[in-house]
Amino acid sequence: LGILVTILNVNDNSPVFKQTNLTDIVPEDTKVNATIVAREDLSARDGDLDTVFYELTTIVSGTDGYFAIKGVNNPEIYLQKALNYEKFNSTTLVLYARDRPVGSTDATNTATTTINIFIEQADTKSPWFLPCTFINTDKSICISSPYTGRVNISEMSTEPLILEPGPIYAIDPDYTLNEKIVYSIVGGNTDEVFSVNADTGNLTMNKAATSSASYLLQVMATQVNNIQKYSIVSVEIKVINKSNFSPYFESKIYNGTVFVGLPLRSFVFQAGDASAPLMITAADEDFPNV
Repeated sequence: LGILVTILNVNDNSPVFKQTNLTDIVPEDTKVNATIVAREDLSARDGDLDTVFYELTTIVSGTDGYFAIKGVNNPEIYLQKALNYEKFNSTTLVLYARDRPVGSTDATNTATTTINIFIEQADTKSPWFLPCTFINTDKSICISSPYTGRVNISEMSTEPLILEPGPIYAIDPDYTLNEKIVYSIVGGNTDEVFSVNADTGNLTMNKAATSSASYLLQVMATQVNNIQKYSIVSVEIKVINKSNFSPYFESKIYNGTVFVGLPLRSFVFQAGDASAPLMITAADEDFPNV
């Protein structure tokens, strides 16, 4: 008598990952659609030889939507959206492996593996001149204002010029890299009157200015490691006549009269002369005809 015995496979094994915890460092400038973690590093095996279904989730708030898997049966993780180091520099992903599709009413065995992602800041930004003003909410663009200063005509200063709103200074906004920056004048320096210190940004004079026309210098800040990372700012230097005297009030004491009940912006009159408005005047011997 021949007896045929058929052994039925029971779903009594959970999928198994090679590793239950992985760490990956991802450069900030990684291209969208690039592979982050390969399929072979994330594939799970099922002892019952069932098809494995995958699902990827993000557990760090504000970092969802950046990483995804290729498909429900392909756990390869790829970059779905461009990274920004200022928004976040790390996140944690959880990959689920199930032996039944999501939503199945059959008994399902599940395994998980955790993927720790650390973002590495890349050299993506050109230097910023300070002070500057952010124009977007993620603070990735900062616009600087022109610098201004003044010099006396026919006089050469031996000290660095004082500028507003402050000295020429630029930073590398990729602050974890903090690449060295050098300065140069690339325009507006008629007759080479001015020079800028390549390391400090201090603006000095090579010779005296002989014309009353203003100078509109163009100063460039460049990263030493990459000359294509540069920014340019305007520096306006006004040429003025030298001031030898301080202004002074023409009288040490001014006396005035005001009447009760007058409306706002009414004149204050000279004491003893209700018909002459009180005038406070100053003079400067540098400008005798003014």
